[in-house]
Amino acid sequence: MTKQLTPRVSWVGKIDWELTHFHGDELSTHKGSSYNSYLIRDKKTALIDTVWQPYDKEFVSRLKETVDLKEIDYIVMNHNEIDHSGALPALLREIPGTPIYCTKKGEAILRGHYHEDWNFVNVKTGDTLCLGDTTLTFVEMTMLHWPDSMLTYMDSERIMFSNDAFGQHYASESLYNDCVDHTEMMREAEKYYANILAPYSMLVGKKIQQILAMQLPVDMICPSHGVIWKDNPMQIVEQYQRWADAYQEDQVTIVYDTMWQSTRKMGEAIADGIRDVAPHTTVKLYNIAHADKNDVLTEAFHSKALLVGSPTINYGHSFAIAGWLEMLKGLKLKKKRAAAFGSYGWSGDAVKQLNALLQEAGMQLVDEGIQKLWVPDGSVIEECRQYGRHFAEALDNADN
Repeated sequence: MTKQLTPRVSWVGKIDWELTHFHGDELSTHKGSSYNSYLIRDKKTALIDTVWQPYDKEFVSRLKETVDLKEIDYIVMNHNEIDHSGALPALLREIPGTPIYCTKKGEAILRGHYHEDWNFVNVKTGDTLCLGDTTLTFVEMTMLHWPDSMLTYMDSERIMFSNDAFGQHYASESLYNDCVDHTEMMREAEKYYANILAPYSMLVGKKIQQILAMQLPVDMICPSHGVIWKDNPMQIVEQYQRWADAYQEDQVTIVYDTMWQSTRKMGEAIADGIRDVAPHTTVKLYNIAHADKNDVLTEAFHSKALLVGSPTINYGHSFAIAGWLEMLKGLKLKKKRAAAFGSYGWSGDAVKQLNALLQEAGMQLVDEGIQKLWVPDGSVIEECRQYGRHFAEALDNADN
């Protein structure tokens, strides 16, 4: 179904209400998503991005209802992951030879995905494409979040087609940011940033500065996933600047796995101790064997400190904790403090291993952590509370 954004621009994408996981099973999408494609009509017609491959035939069929495909003069591919480029083969079977405007890396990725010798036109930052009264300007967005990424700016409508930047995995028939629940939308935008763009935060900050220096007036930001930023569109750009700058709030997240509840009890006692010293600090606990991994990563992104706990199992730590820490390492978070804790029966190797993994993930260790033998009794619970108090004091001293 086509939705008119301006007299010249139409949304021709796909709302995916059923999507529950993305990037294989790496990313949970509790609120579905959308694959946003845009049609620009001037003296010449340009299509910006397509949709995910499972919807290619549906996309082409619906596009035919909107425009004679032979009237499409150009295809602009801001990014060529299959959720954006998936409908290209089906579309180009209908209109072979249509020029595809993309970065040089974009061409390499399209050739690698589809093994077709299409009509590629490589562009770089500052290159333009005139459609008549409208000019498109291309800006490379290397590693936000793939090597080929770019945005396209439309001068006549003051629209920034930003592809993955500024998006959310968030399905809604309401097209604009002021037509949905703001808190829910921003939660999904932060989850999207934390799990997809956080590894490239340094590049995000520099690229935003470059874009701002271009002084492009912006009335609308049209990402490739989720709702369009129409009401105060630069709010998401400003939020990205905050997220890219070693973002943290006054929160401590405790992540653990447990076999016979001993490590859980330790984590809960540590949380009580933190609250004793820092009652205004938000403390959240997650059993990572049962919690959503990406939601907990988002909480870690949000936090100033982490505590990670595991019992010692076969001279090591639990596989649920190991997998989550590997995901955490990939996010390359900055300026976060951490420590490990856990129960054990005889070897007690887990805490030492967790500390090493936390350091590999870029965390600054507060101390060597705490480990306790067997099931904690009242005195051990009090030791864990006291440890939580010391942990909160160390954070407070570091902040000051």
